[in-house]
Amino acid sequence: MSIFGALDTSVSGMQAQSSAFTNISDNIANSQTTGYKGVDTNFINYLVQSTPTSNGADSVIAHPDYTNTVQGTVTQSTDPLALAISGQGYFNVSEPTANTTAGSTAQTFQAQQYYTRAGDFSLNKQGYLVNGSGAFLNAWPISASGVVNTASLAPIQIPQTTTPPVATQNVTLSAALPTTPGTTPVDTQVDVYDSLGNMQQLNLNWTQSSTNSNQWTMAVYSPGDTAGSTATTPITSATLTFGNNGTLSAINGTAGTAGQSATVAVPANFGSGSQPITLNLGTFGGTSGLTEYAGTSINLQGITQDGTPPGNFSNLSIDNQGNITVNYSNGFSQAVAQIPLATFAAPDALQNQSGQLYTASQGSGAATVNAVGSNGNSLVTGSIESSNVDIATQFTNLITAQQAYTANSKVITTAQQLLQTVVNMVQ
Repeated sequence: MSIFGALDTSVSGMQAQSSAFTNISDNIANSQTTGYKGVDTNFINYLVQSTPTSNGADSVIAHPDYTNTVQGTVTQSTDPLALAISGQGYFNVSEPTANTTAGSTAQTFQAQQYYTRAGDFSLNKQGYLVNGSGAFLNAWPISASGVVNTASLAPIQIPQTTTPPVATQNVTLSAALPTTPGTTPVDTQVDVYDSLGNMQQLNLNWTQSSTNSNQWTMAVYSPGDTAGSTATTPITSATLTFGNNGTLSAINGTAGTAGQSATVAVPANFGSGSQPITLNLGTFGGTSGLTEYAGTSINLQGITQDGTPPGNFSNLSIDNQGNITVNYSNGFSQAVAQIPLATFAAPDALQNQSGQLYTASQGSGAATVNAVGSNGNSLVTGSIESSNVDIATQFTNLITAQQAYTANSKVITTAQQLLQTVVNMVQ
């Protein structure tokens, strides 16, 4: 190899180390960037000539070596909507476009699909989940009936409206009645909601038969009315008969089949209009619901009903399966979307974009979008994935690159001295 060849080789070495410096500086600068994946440097030797008797001038080039498959540390976040991916996979996200229509407030998005590991999502003022770099999270919508539409992947806008009230249709009551003859009649109350969301109170009066201690009359009165008041006519009443084993056996003299639901229809009528309510007393022959066992007083064990008052948006929650649920102040919850994850055959070949974003390339292959867990991955809620850059390694690489750059420059100065010697010989 000639002196001029040595010059060319050293110049390529300095250029390659400059590329390494660029990668190292990027890594160090982004060591605290959420979801950032470090870039290593792969040096490749190119030969012009190499035989057993002659070795020509070589050169070296630096190629980036992406580490997209290397997991970053998952750390807890103060943001409950933050998400970290454990294992392989990427969030599907979209980039917004500027609204070009005069007076338009609707958010529009680029057609290009992007991918990211940066899961520091929060809810913006428009109700979209957006990460720290401004990318909008894509998800599959869930219908009111709970069906996930996997054919539609788009930015999800969370509804923050008031939910309408739900009128009570079913009440489930659980209580143990005493077998002691002559038990004093007892009143219990059941809170229900009418169609306007107003709470109404049904009054239930329990009277034991004077001739049969295993038989009770349950009378249901309108709000404000109770047994013995001026309005003595109940909305409805039912005679309840219990078997020797303490379980409900008949209603109004009609025996029920074991396991069959034991219900009483209550034709309630509130200010908002007629509102039929089904009172569920458990099952015939069963121990859930109403029973009659030894005791001296009624033991009310639980009352539930399916009505709700109006509710305001309270908060948003995301589970480890990616289900996005809207919670309201009245206790009502509704799953509105499911977050899928995208995987690639060669994720290290994804094309880097600004903001910790990636786009699919010919080398990476097309994205395969599946539900969380389909490819062995999982979501960690309330957490983020930190950069996978190790500072100690980067400083070591920095020292090595610096020394290699200096050594290449020394070869150049030495070659220059040799050439100067040749020039001096002909003077």
